[in-house]
Amino acid sequence: MVKRQFKAESKKLLDLMINSIYTNKEIFLRELISNASDALDKLSYESLTNKKLKMDKKKLGIKISIDKEKRLLTISDNGIGMDKDELAENLGTIAKSGSLAFKEALEKKNNTNIIGQFGVGFYSSFMVADKVVVESKKAGSQDAYKWVSTGADGYEITPIDKEENGTKITLHIKENEKEENYDDYLEDFKVQSLIKKYSDYIRYPIKMDTIDEETKKVTETDAINSMVPLWKKNKKKIKEEEYFNFYQDKFFDYAKPLKVIHTSAEGLVSYDALMFIPANPPYDFYTKEYKKGLELYSNGVLIMGKCEDLLPDYLNFVKGVVDSPDLSLNISREMLQQNRQLKIIAKNIEKKILKELTNMLDNERDKYEAFFKTFGVNIKYGVYDNYGAKKDDLKDLIIFYSSKEKKNVTLKEYVSRMGKDDDTIYYACGETIDKIDMMPQVESLKEKKKEVLYLTDYVDEFVLKMLDKYEDKKFVNISSNDFDLSSEEEKETLKKKNEEAKEMFDYMKKELGNEVSQIRFTNKLKKHPLCLTSEGNITAQMQKVINAMPTDEHIDAKLVLEINEEHPIAKKIEDLYKNDKDTLKKYTKILYDEARLIEGLPVENPTELSNLVCEFLSK
Repeated sequence: MVKRQFKAESKKLLDLMINSIYTNKEIFLRELISNASDALDKLSYESLTNKKLKMDKKKLGIKISIDKEKRLLTISDNGIGMDKDELAENLGTIAKSGSLAFKEALEKKNNTNIIGQFGVGFYSSFMVADKVVVESKKAGSQDAYKWVSTGADGYEITPIDKEENGTKITLHIKENEKEENYDDYLEDFKVQSLIKKYSDYIRYPIKMDTIDEETKKVTETDAINSMVPLWKKNKKKIKEEEYFNFYQDKFFDYAKPLKVIHTSAEGLVSYDALMFIPANPPYDFYTKEYKKGLELYSNGVLIMGKCEDLLPDYLNFVKGVVDSPDLSLNISREMLQQNRQLKIIAKNIEKKILKELTNMLDNERDKYEAFFKTFGVNIKYGVYDNYGAKKDDLKDLIIFYSSKEKKNVTLKEYVSRMGKDDDTIYYACGETIDKIDMMPQVESLKEKKKEVLYLTDYVDEFVLKMLDKYEDKKFVNISSNDFDLSSEEEKETLKKKNEEAKEMFDYMKKELGNEVSQIRFTNKLKKHPLCLTSEGNITAQMQKVINAMPTDEHIDAKLVLEINEEHPIAKKIEDLYKNDKDTLKKYTKILYDEARLIEGLPVENPTELSNLVCEFLSK
């Protein structure tokens, strides 16, 4: 028997790793299974050059057994095994990795899948066990050894008899504690669920010995793990039904996804990805509990259930998995955030998703419109998020309803129909398409054969403000002061008329106080009597959106009450100003409230409006 001490730094690392790196105790089983898979990989590879290592590849595998009475959980493999020196070297120094050293040496010759860093992952065993026993026999050797440790105090190595090569790790599971039920790891169902969760795609069969409690008869299960992940298979050989079944089982959605994105990359960073664009948002999509992210694997072993860093916020609806051999299995969430390879993968995935959305827009328009109806707000959010960093990537993916086409159009399609000298993209904001269609300014533009985009989402105007221009064409809200199709002669005539009516409008504005910045005549309303427009960068629609948000921020748009100079109401208010100023005050309030209703804004005192209307109706 040889009694040995861990190196000084290893004692400190053991406590640090158990309490800091692995906050989720169930991860220990993933680590031990991954180590067993490494050992099988090594044996398989070395047998290619060492003829003395005879083996049947069909018999390679991992076995797990539980002894509830003795509180033992055992993980066994028939892989390469370790000799006495390797036990001391690989298990005696935390973060000393036999697999890592093997991989570095191997990379120069061949590309073999070696999952982990053995030393670190192995010690996660002590999160659930107060004693760990490792029995191992090196392939091709006659000697076998047992490594025993109860933690930071050290370890013992003794010779033993062992028939087969490979490694057997026995965990003496801890007794239950106040906040931790260690009995879970002695339950067949729990252990099998952990295998499916973390190690389902290990390429060797993982079987389990189960014991009938009454008869004490031991039976071996079939392979618990799937072994070959769908994303590793040839895309040409995968049926649509297989994708749907995988999506349904993995993400619990009973509707077929709108789009399947199956991609892979090799080079500076290698990975396989299988992603889905859902037809419907998840039930908790609009709640604080919803978390974005793709499942992240390293060679088929789950690292993280939802890796948020793989998706930008505006693509938070995408579901799927990413599997990369270039990511270390033993990596914390904090380390992932700084991981260069992960950032490269995330950037490539984002580009791939956008490319697929573009293809859907170009070739499957109905499907894209269904997608946009559900997740279009996300794309719009991406345009103005982070000060418009992604606006050039996303501007051709947004669609709006067109007054001319009577359907959704892209900005590119709108611009393609513009006249040679046109430099303006017109838009109008409102709650619904029908309400916008009845706006006085819209009718005026329709008569001039101009196309108007209808913006019905609260984010829409912010998106166009962020874009500023599209192909050098400026965006103009037809309810803003910038909208004017009059000729210079018409502008001059109107200016003169407003100057003549200045005293009257000042009198009317005094009745409204700060509700409006100005009252004036307009020539752009045709048969409609009046409208509200806005001056400056803040429009009435933007005011409505910002003030509805659950924040302390409150803004006021500079509203202008415009009255149609050709409408009978213009002559009426002029007569009232000359002959009955008190009645004009009442008219002013009614006209302003009517204009607010047309614009979709609330009326501050609907009772007063109702009483005034009834007063005039009764005369």
